[in-house]
Amino acid sequence: MKRRYAVSALAACAVAIAFAAPATHAADHPASAGDKAKVERGRYLVTFGGCNDCHTPWKMSDKGPEPDMSRMLSGHPQSLAIQAGVAPPPGPWMAVVGVTFTAWSGPWGVSFTKNLTPDKETGLGGWTEKEFIATMRTGRERGLGREILPPMPWQNYGKATDADLAAMFAYLKSIPAISNHVPDPIPPEAPPAK
Repeated sequence: MKRRYAVSALAACAVAIAFAAPATHAADHPASAGDKAKVERGRYLVTFGGCNDCHTPWKMSDKGPEPDMSRMLSGHPQSLAIQAGVAPPPGPWMAVVGVTFTAWSGPWGVSFTKNLTPDKETGLGGWTEKEFIATMRTGRERGLGREILPPMPWQNYGKATDADLAAMFAYLKSIPAISNHVPDPIPPEAPPAK
């Protein structure tokens, strides 16, 4: 009888521990030293490469405009609707930039900076490393989609090694995911008929 209670108590404890222990996922396991080095290299390249300059919305502070790091690399804010392009002022101007430095209007139409966070629905969460590298090499989304528009300097990033682009992607997959649906580009207005 005592043995049955002991076995029942042990079984109850095992069930309680199983349900009380937090679920672990691959992302919860510590990264290997090689993975950590790859992510750190990617952080360096993303920072040095100026990705925050356009892909992180800017805000006005008492010191002037600065990146809003609470929205780091989340692209053009979905709450800031832009309906049409704006012509640049007269003179030697080619483009106009939006208040958050995430929307650009020029002869190509209006381009919006992409959400680079690992959000599965609105960012790079559904992308593969191969698709990211193909994007940087071809100037097309996932290597075969729509063209990447100015001011994105994909031609410069496309000259990076596969290892460096893979490191950038690893870093982007490691940052907090931010749900932010960036709109599609707005094509340029057709020139007036003659």
